[in-house]
Amino acid sequence: MPETKTKTQNLITPFHENLNGLVENPCPHVSNPEGCQKRASVALILRVRPNYDHWPETRSGGGEAETGNEAAIQSYSTHETLDRFFAQDWVQHGDPEAVFIKRAARVGDRWTSHVALPGGKRDPGDEDDKAVAIRETAEEIGLDLTSPHALFVGNLPERVVSTSWGKVPIMVLCPFVFLWTGPELPPLRLQPAEVASIHWVPLRVLLSPSSRTYEYVDVSDRFARQGGPLARGIIRSILGKMRFSAIRLVPSESIFCSSIAEFFPPELLEIKAASTTLVGKKLYNWYLGDHAGSSDKARPLLLWGLTLGMLADFLDQMPPHNAVKLWSYPTFTSIDVHFLINILTAPLKRRNRQRLQQGGLHNQTAMDSETEAVAIGDNPWFIGGLSNGMKAPSKGVNQTRVYAVGVMLEGYYVMARRGVWIAASFRLAATVALATQIVRRYKSFGRG
Repeated sequence: MPETKTKTQNLITPFHENLNGLVENPCPHVSNPEGCQKRASVALILRVRPNYDHWPETRSGGGEAETGNEAAIQSYSTHETLDRFFAQDWVQHGDPEAVFIKRAARVGDRWTSHVALPGGKRDPGDEDDKAVAIRETAEEIGLDLTSPHALFVGNLPERVVSTSWGKVPIMVLCPFVFLWTGPELPPLRLQPAEVASIHWVPLRVLLSPSSRTYEYVDVSDRFARQGGPLARGIIRSILGKMRFSAIRLVPSESIFCSSIAEFFPPELLEIKAASTTLVGKKLYNWYLGDHAGSSDKARPLLLWGLTLGMLADFLDQMPPHNAVKLWSYPTFTSIDVHFLINILTAPLKRRNRQRLQQGGLHNQTAMDSETEAVAIGDNPWFIGGLSNGMKAPSKGVNQTRVYAVGVMLEGYYVMARRGVWIAASFRLAATVALATQIVRRYKSFGRG
């Protein structure tokens, strides 16, 4: 217990400083590229969970608002509001957390059952990008970010999201940060068509090395869009799955949408699943790839791709200032492809590490198996893990590491793609050579 208290208390001060840094250093607006009209926004919602031994005396909503003088509170600057909030005893001994949603399972949805932040696309009636995050949060989880207890802190770097295999931008993604200043939340209302569950996860879990893992994604359909199941199966056998860095989420509190079918499947579906043979299940999962069973509640909650990239922008400002270590270079599970990519990219990795040590700065951002986020004026091939672009705190802490991911990934995508095609060529050549030898031996055997 004392060790847990120390860890949470050690995070409160940098958490406060991080929020102040967002207030002082707003990220610039990113305009839509030519031919791209869509914009979307997400909300990174943070709170402090009270410690059992330092529970707040009142439960009326929290923070300064519990005094009833809301008009006076709203007259404070954001800095003053943060200082007054973090001066409270229950906050100083609390556990900072962030909320994530698990999207509902929907056929044909590229983000089905993925862990994400609340948010969505901008509508014509929305006043600005921040209004989108506020509206979507209210619609998806029923939390009112216009409440006196919801403090808008600032934004994280906006990014252009492009298709993973092309260079066609599809939207600009805008993350906004909010702090809930009360010790308790109002009842939440999950949108059944959008959200399967929500999860509050302590920041110490997100920062812990023990939470780091991988997500394995089937990308065969990206290579063989026109070839059908046979072509996808061949490519999958060559490449294996693609491995992305991820964080395994351990929630302190979860709320499930009980009105959807995936919450508790009907008995008929359970009987059907139980009657399926083990071989049949394996073939079914192999055919569907990474989305097979993605709505299964027994599967771990994994944070990866674009959402991990946005979160890394925030986490990198907190001790131990090592968000770059939240990920490893993306690669494939096939041994020969993995080996070739490592050989081809080894000099590049060494060069980028040297540039990183010398303080070289370059923008690069994140992606998942469907889309990528790219810096303006730069568009890598594909693969990714994190995002960057935050201005470093004025005191200079972590000034170069903020851009570490971009420095380390520069040029990696081109070499990785080259490794994929070289491995595929070797496989094809080996197959042809083997087939030729078999035919020759068969003919010689027939003559003999």
